[in-house]
Amino acid sequence: MKIASRFLTRPDAAAVHVTLDGVRIAAQPGDTVAAAMLAHSGDPARHSATGAARTAFCMMGVCFDCLVEVDGRPNVQGCMIAVREGMVLRRQRGLRPLIGGGHDA
Repeated sequence: MKIASRFLTRPDAAAVHVTLDGVRIAAQPGDTVAAAMLAHSGDPARHSATGAARTAFCMMGVCFDCLVEVDGRPNVQGCMIAVREGMVLRRQRGLRPLIGGGHDA
């Protein structure tokens, strides 16, 4: 099955361009980051600390398997944020530090 066949196409939709791991890809306006990544290649969105491949599963913000780095910010749920022109995405590998709230003892 071709990756593109998993998704409905929208006629006459101008593409939104984002960068995924240094490669410029096209996405559809209104798509989430997770949907754009799945439509592009179907490759995992991230790898867990044990190296297990993970990707979007629920597409509604429950499972956290779609965590991706967006514009330098790690641990963003790709299924909960829409693509926008010029967005820079990176697949995560292993553990990432939490943002804010941490205090050194």
